[in-house]
Amino acid sequence: MKIGCVREIKAQEFRVGITPAAAQEAVARGHQVLIEAGAGVGSGFSDEDYTAAGAQIAPDAAAVFAEAEMVVKVKEPQAAERAMLRKGQVLFTYLHLAPDPAQTRDLIASGATCIAYETVTDRNGGLPLLAPMSEVAGRLAPQVGAWALQKANGGRGVLMGGVPGVRPANVVVIGGGVVGTAAARVASGMGANVTVLDRSVARLSYLDDIFMGRLTTQYSERRATAQLVTEADMVIGAVLIPGAAAPKLVTREMLATMKPGAVLVDVAIDQGGCFETSRATTHENPIYEVDGIIHYCVANMPGAAARTATQALGNATLPFLLALADKGWKKACADDPHLLNGLNVHAGQITYPAVGQALNLPYITGTDALAL
Repeated sequence: MKIGCVREIKAQEFRVGITPAAAQEAVARGHQVLIEAGAGVGSGFSDEDYTAAGAQIAPDAAAVFAEAEMVVKVKEPQAAERAMLRKGQVLFTYLHLAPDPAQTRDLIASGATCIAYETVTDRNGGLPLLAPMSEVAGRLAPQVGAWALQKANGGRGVLMGGVPGVRPANVVVIGGGVVGTAAARVASGMGANVTVLDRSVARLSYLDDIFMGRLTTQYSERRATAQLVTEADMVIGAVLIPGAAAPKLVTREMLATMKPGAVLVDVAIDQGGCFETSRATTHENPIYEVDGIIHYCVANMPGAAARTATQALGNATLPFLLALADKGWKKACADDPHLLNGLNVHAGQITYPAVGQALNLPYITGTDALAL
């Protein structure tokens, strides 16, 4: 198979979809790998690194899209990239379609087969291709939130760990999954007073055990959330409903009850955000203010740690990439129901029910798509 990888063009995105190590693995199995010139530079990989691995360098994205049978990316294809997709071509990347009707319409019109990292599952019910980026984003969230809390950036001027005689910051983490656990670990390590909310009592028990009393757990319901938000210096939104739009758990009205200069960090912004006042920002202009509350809503947070994030993502995607290349998308998905769960669009139809439901568009199941 001809596997292509293009340079990411989303603002301030420095990751790359295929590492030289992954290219070498694919070439060793008899596949051709075509990398757009300069695609890996943001992650510290030169064109020479790719040619040494057996890949070929293409002059631009158009050449990659024209030749490749499968295009591997990191972020969702931008409008110019979607225009280059063609019927029968496989796209393997993050998509996050539920809050993005324009992208969804373009992918449907392209006729391409689009497999989303974020809905591929594993036998334990996890999301193995989302997890490594959730780890990165979760660990970054308290770090960027602490920066936003600084008075010069519009925040309250509160130090995360406080100092002797002065209380530390109150940090509320909404969601105790991969993102929330990583965020809680870093925030507590910085000395903050951390509370994690979740609707799974089993998950809260697990967090209580592993943190051994270094944080507080709270069952997530409206009253508890509203009360904790009033006391918070920082709220980290870390909720996820696979493939679907994130629920709005902090409302505009709640902002009026918060401390002026408090910070909201919305890690769920890829799925539309879990704060009512969230809108996607970039690393170039990461924060904005609403009603005196600072919002950090960068839609590609792991891109800030591009080298680490690219390697972590490459480790996770490689087995699936090789299966798709070795077998073709249809047999690979037929053989692996977890990979089939990643199928979001095929032959002009939505194939992931949560996306269709979120956008109020018709859909079929992945199993139906295999039968087409």
